[in-house]
Amino acid sequence: MVKSILLVGVGGQGTILASKILTEGLLRLDYDVKMSEIHGMAQRGGSVTTQIKFGKKVYSPCIGMGEADVIVAFEKVEAVRWLHQLKEGGILLVNDYEIYSLPVLLGQEEYPQNIIERLKDKVENFKAFNAAKIAEDLGNIKAQNIVLLGALIKALNLDGIDWTEVLKEHLPERLHDLNIKALEAGMRV
Repeated sequence: MVKSILLVGVGGQGTILASKILTEGLLRLDYDVKMSEIHGMAQRGGSVTTQIKFGKKVYSPCIGMGEADVIVAFEKVEAVRWLHQLKEGGILLVNDYEIYSLPVLLGQEEYPQNIIERLKDKVENFKAFNAAKIAEDLGNIKAQNIVLLGALIKALNLDGIDWTEVLKEHLPERLHDLNIKALEAGMRV
């Protein structure tokens, strides 16, 4: 059976790095894996999405509407924006964190309120936590992507390989300790 994962966030949050680490780990678990990334205006704080499919045989990374088994939202508004992609009974993991768009920063729009409550009402298999705060408490907010990756690995029961080894291969040595702690923290949420 093929599983579909959609990672959504804002440019600079490390969505693509988390996707690459996940893809490498899935390959080591002997899955056929396809990954596609869309950067949009990522460098300007725009939306970033990564689609990953894995299973015995995968032909395309593209995830259709209502087909994602899991959505990992690196920012709350991105969870709302991409919710239509989640299949019924799918898992929604949300970083309870806000990044304000330019119109919000300029006072032209308001940041949506009560997002977590609205998502809870719509999705049965839902978990929200502040990965940014967890990462910040560990020493660097930039490790929030690895906290979210850890939560995803746990949610999908993707054990059977040494995830810290995969992590180390994708990061400079000076970042290993922090990110190993972030991965472990994500697996505990």
